[in-house]
Order: sequence, then structure tokens, then C-alpha cells
Amino acid sequence: MLDHTRRTLLRAGLLLPVAASASAAPALPLLAPPAASTPAVLATDRAYWASVAAQYDMVDDVVLLDNGYWGSMARPVLDTYQRATATVNRGNAWYGRTVFPAEWVAAHQQAAAALGVAPDEIVLTRGATEALQALIGGYNRLRPGDVVLYADVDYDNMITTMNWLRTRRGVEVVRIALPEPATHAGVIAVYAQALARYPRLKMMLLTHVNHRNGMVLPVAEISRMARARGVDVIVDTAHGFGQLDMRIPDLEADFAGINLHKWIGAPVGVGAVYIKRGRVPDIDPYMGERAGNDIRSRVHTGTVNFAAYMALPAALALHQQIGVANKQARLRLLRQRWVDAARQIDGVDVLASDDPRLVSAIASFRLRGQTTPAQNAAVSKRLLLEHRVFTVPRDDLASGSCVRVTPAIFTTEAHIDSFIDALRHVARTG
Repeated sequence: MLDHTRRTLLRAGLLLPVAASASAAPALPLLAPPAASTPAVLATDRAYWASVAAQYDMVDDVVLLDNGYWGSMARPVLDTYQRATATVNRGNAWYGRTVFPAEWVAAHQQAAAALGVAPDEIVLTRGATEALQALIGGYNRLRPGDVVLYADVDYDNMITTMNWLRTRRGVEVVRIALPEPATHAGVIAVYAQALARYPRLKMMLLTHVNHRNGMVLPVAEISRMARARGVDVIVDTAHGFGQLDMRIPDLEADFAGINLHKWIGAPVGVGAVYIKRGRVPDIDPYMGERAGNDIRSRVHTGTVNFAAYMALPAALALHQQIGVANKQARLRLLRQRWVDAARQIDGVDVLASDDPRLVSAIASFRLRGQTTPAQNAAVSKRLLLEHRVFTVPRDDLASGSCVRVTPAIFTTEAHIDSFIDALRHVARTG
């Protein structure tokens, strides 16, 4: 009966288009770097990066320097996503129940391989926020009177979730401020002091690359210190994985929340939870889910955006073709171009470390003495309205607010130079 029904659907043209379009993908552009080129040399190859930029259909109304919100899809990824959306829409529940499960498994396995972990150590989510809220809220090794810790650089929603543990678990919630300017030794010292000061500290939130000033936290070193004292860390690597040449085991942490729609360039709404094998019982099952060691019981996203997960393999393939080390080198070159220039502008304070171990694509600045949210929002607005340069203000650093600048791999040197010219004018005119 099943074979007869399948043949009937094929003859009617109802089955083949859905199944074929679900798995078909456009050929990737030839973006593989020259074999003999090192990341540092390739970072300066404007012709190569122009070929990369040509794969992105980007707005030209502004110089787009807020690429930390999410990462735009390259054309082949967007094409895959659009075709997948049509496939899902056409197949409806039949597609979702009979074809999509295998597509999801394939995407899940490819994501695990890219992350450097086993498939049973991750579950796909709608983003890092969902992932981290499941980890922080579900972390069940806390008892009343225990201490949890976060820093001023951590993400707003994660700070909210950490503070919620005061009510949920009856713990003391401690906030620390990281030093500015940041040094590798100075950052580690702050966490070492906190570990020594709070003997009942049980869990810390560590942000791998923070969204305020872009500092790369030495997560592995801090994780080792914490583990020696019996303290777990939950890592927010929303901005780390995909732009830094690393994989999840390099963090030496047992729990992490991951974004795949920022620096990987998957469709918006794709992330992952990582729980090291053997640690799943330390995270509560999602509300009402069956307890056990299956990581999938720790998150429940409901009906997902099927097409977003179907396009994830295309995003991973393009990311791997360009090479994460090459992307990191290019992003650092663009970041350093504006940071070095801005440091020569009178009246501008740059919030960026000189230590290459702490450097990401992201850095920030403020006009000297202007530390309020309103002042930095006004600077960002002036850059946009007067110079067509789009940046974003960020608040809540211990030292005050700032303006964040985030290039992408499609950003050009000319874009950076336009921003520097604009910043000179804004600084000069107050």
C-alpha cells in the first residue's frame, strides 16, 4: 500500500519536487583561498576578500558596522534557505513529519563535527540566549547560600537569568568588573581573586567574546582554575565560535551556549546547547520533559523554523571553505585598522586590548568623558545621520557606556576608512 501510494504521488508530481528541493543545494562559489597563503597574508588580499564580499547582497545605504547582531547569509546559503522555505510550505505537515527528521539529523551531525563534539553532546536551539537560559536556569547543583558569579561584560539576558537564580535557587549572586584596559594577566587575576574570596562559589558565567567591547576572555585558563576549586563554568560563546579559530573542547568547560547565526552565517534562529558527556544530569530537564541522560530533554523549542536548520549545512560548508583561521585574521585586520587610527584622534577613548590573545572582531570607543547611555546613543546617531555609518551603543560596562564597531568578512578597508573620517569629524565637533 505504501509503495502504491508513493508511486501515485510521484505520478501526480506531489512527492518528487518536495523531496528533491529539500536536499538540493546550490553549488558553492569557489572561495577556497590559495593553498600557499597564510591567514596573515590572505588577510591583506583585497581581491580575494572582494570575491567573498561579492557573495553577499548587502545594503549600500550605510557603512554597516554592526555585524554583531547576526551574520548575514551569503547568497548560496540564502538560496538554500529560500528553497527550503518553499519546500516546507508546500509539503506542510507531511514534509515536517516524514522528510524533515532526516534533514535535521544531518544538520545536527554536521554542526557537532564543526564544533568538535559528539552528536549526543549538543542539541540545536533557536540561538545562544535560549541555550544559555536552559543551562543557567537548569543548573541544579546549587543549594541555598551558594554563590554564583558573573561579570559586567556578560550579555544582558544572561545577567537577568543569573540574578533570577537568587529566587530560583536561593543563592548569592555576585557581579565583578573586568579591568580596563584589559591584560591577559589582569583578567585572570580578577577571577582568581573571586575564587579565593567566595569559598561557596559554585558556578560562574564566562563570556568568551563579549558584545560590549569584544574582549576575548581566556576561558580555558579560568575554567582550569575554577575546576580545581570544584566550580563549574557555563560559557557564552555566542560571539566566539565562528570568528575565532577554536572548537568547543578548547574552552575546557562542560557547558556552553552557542550561536550559529552570527559568525557562521546560518539563518537567524539557529544555535546550540553543549553539555559534556556525563554532565547532562546536572541540568534539569525542561519543564515536564522526561528525566534521563538525553540532552534533547533539556531544551524544548516547540515547532522550529525547519528551513533554517535545512540551510545550516550550506552555511557550515561555506564557512569551512573560507577557513576560520582566515576569517579571524581578516576580521582582526579590519578591527586593528580602525582601532589604531582612532587611538590617534584627540578626545577618543578606545576600549580595546593590545594583547592579541584578547582580540576579536569587535571593539568599542567613546568620546572622552562621555560615559552615559544617552551620550553614546547620540554619538551613534550622529555617525548614522551625518555620515551614514551604522554602529550601535552598548551600556552597562563598569566604566560606562560605549559605541560598538563590528566589521564582517564582507567589510572593506574603504568602509573602515569612511568610519574613521566620520569619527574624526564627530570628535572634532563634539
